[in-house]
Amino acid sequence: MTTSTATIAWWLLPVILASALLHIQAEYAGLRQRVYVFKPLTTSLIILFALLITPPIMPVYKALIVAGLLFSLGGDVFLMLPNDRFVFGLLSFLIAHLLYIAAFVSRGGFHADSVGLAVYALYGAVMLALLWRGLGSLRIPVVVYMTVILVMGWQAFALWRAMPGWGTACAAIGAALFVVSDSVLAYDRFRTKLAVGRALVLSTYFTAQTLLALSAAG
Repeated sequence: MTTSTATIAWWLLPVILASALLHIQAEYAGLRQRVYVFKPLTTSLIILFALLITPPIMPVYKALIVAGLLFSLGGDVFLMLPNDRFVFGLLSFLIAHLLYIAAFVSRGGFHADSVGLAVYALYGAVMLALLWRGLGSLRIPVVVYMTVILVMGWQAFALWRAMPGWGTACAAIGAALFVVSDSVLAYDRFRTKLAVGRALVLSTYFTAQTLLALSAAG
């Protein structure tokens, strides 16, 4: 990586933060046109950051992370459209999580870490119990999605336990924040509306994606 490229990559971080904050402000102000600009812009900037933060720890790992970010961008667009495209957004993020799992597994294979499995399985059981009554006809797709994102979080945690380092720590924390973000989103949608729901969902989501992008460099 040239010095100029490295400088551009790191200077993108405050730009990503500014775009994310503008998006959150637009959500609460009801400024839909700004939401349509800053939501995809923020994720696009994270994708650019992932592309520029080279050399990657492994080219295939970086490629899978970028692919996951691209499907996440698609999910962002579906979830912000005026008409409800929740299932399409769910499918886009499902594919993104499968790509993230593939990225984590590309570094040393599938890690059967019992501690991470216990933590994420317990967390998933509690969340499902809280949401079950409100899911209605979406029970099957939501259960499938929850299973995949929990496996994603588990494998990121297991990768960090097997290969400790700042890059794998970014992956583990980013994956965990993604689980938190989607949990708050699901709770807000299917259980009880939260006054700070959107701020929690978006702040943890953009932080998660940035950390996953950053994990490709270490």
